[in-house]
Amino acid sequence: MKTLTILALSLLFSFASVPVLAKDAASKPVKVFFVSPKDGAIVTSPVKVQFGLEGMKLRPAGEDALDKTSGHHHLIVDGAPFAKGQVIPKDDKNIHFGKAQAEAEVTLPPGKHKLTLQFADGAHLSYGPEQSATIEITVK
Repeated sequence: MKTLTILALSLLFSFASVPVLAKDAASKPVKVFFVSPKDGAIVTSPVKVQFGLEGMKLRPAGEDALDKTSGHHHLIVDGAPFAKGQVIPKDDKNIHFGKAQAEAEVTLPPGKHKLTLQFADGAHLSYGPEQSATIEITVK
């Protein structure tokens, strides 16, 4: 009888913890953000930018293009976030950080600039505006 009670309690506690673990894993939203500079900052060029990420893994481009739990950053200068699934082009306005970099120095001309940090998968397919962040800075 004592063994049966211990077994029943063990099963009860095992099942009771499963939904909590699943809820914790599912409740982690993805957050893409600028560590620096801050929105509204006045900076000099080259501008040191630091990228933040929560809820997904930072991983170099091309390692596993089908993995939707990881990706890498793209910095869009004076542009908008890309739609989910859209390929992010590589040019002067769309800078790729395909080696999984979390910071860089970017040369910008004097004036106001809108910087958008866009997270994308290993094939450079955007995760959409939900996984982006935009700030405005002024370069002296």
